[in-house]
Amino acid sequence: MDVLEFVTAQLPPAPSRVLEVGCGDGRLARATDDLGYGVVAIDPAAPEGAIFQAVSLEEFADPARFDAVVASRALHHISDLGGALSKLQRLLVPGGRPIVVEHAFDRLDEPTAHWYLEKRRAKHPHAPSSLHACLAEWETTPACTTPPRCGGSWTGASSSWFAWTPSLYLELGEALGGEELSLIEAGSIQATGFQYVGERSG
Repeated sequence: MDVLEFVTAQLPPAPSRVLEVGCGDGRLARATDDLGYGVVAIDPAAPEGAIFQAVSLEEFADPARFDAVVASRALHHISDLGGALSKLQRLLVPGGRPIVVEHAFDRLDEPTAHWYLEKRRAKHPHAPSSLHACLAEWETTPACTTPPRCGGSWTGASSSWFAWTPSLYLELGEALGGEELSLIEAGSIQATGFQYVGERSG
C-alpha cells in the first residue's frame, strides 16, 4: 500500500482538517487537498501555495485544532521527539488521529544491512560498502526508531493500528520493494519501517 492510499484509508471523512508535518515537496498534501480535506502542510522548505507554511513544527501555531495529523517519514528528523509528539497531541481534537509512516533504524541488523549494501553497490558501485559504517550511520541518526517512541509513548493516544513495513526500497528503487517484502515475510531480513494510527483520548 502506498503512502497516499494508506493515509486516505485512515483519515476521517472530508472535509476534516488535516495537518501534515514535514510535507517535503507537497505531493501528499496536494493529493489530500484534492480529495476535499482542509489541509495545512508544514515544512521549513515547504513549496509555495495556500495550503503550505514554511515553518518547523516548533514554530508552527494554529488557533484551531485538527482532526488528523499526518507525518510521513518526517519525525526522525526531529531531535526532541517527545516534545514534538506532545505538541501534536495538543493540536488534535479529542478522537483525532495521529497517522505515522516512519523508519525504524534500530532494526537494521547485520543480515538486513548485508542485503541493503549488496543492492546499493549494484546501483551505486562507488558507494561506501562497509557494513560497520552502514550500521554506525543508521545508529547515529536522530531516529524515530520503534513504535514505543513514535506511537506508544504518545501521551493521550492509544494505538488502533500498527504494521511493520519495508522501507529500504525507497532508497534502492521501487523495483526492489517486492523482494524486500518477500525476504521480510520469510524472516531473512528485518522490516525497517512501520505504519501507525492512534486516537487521541480526552
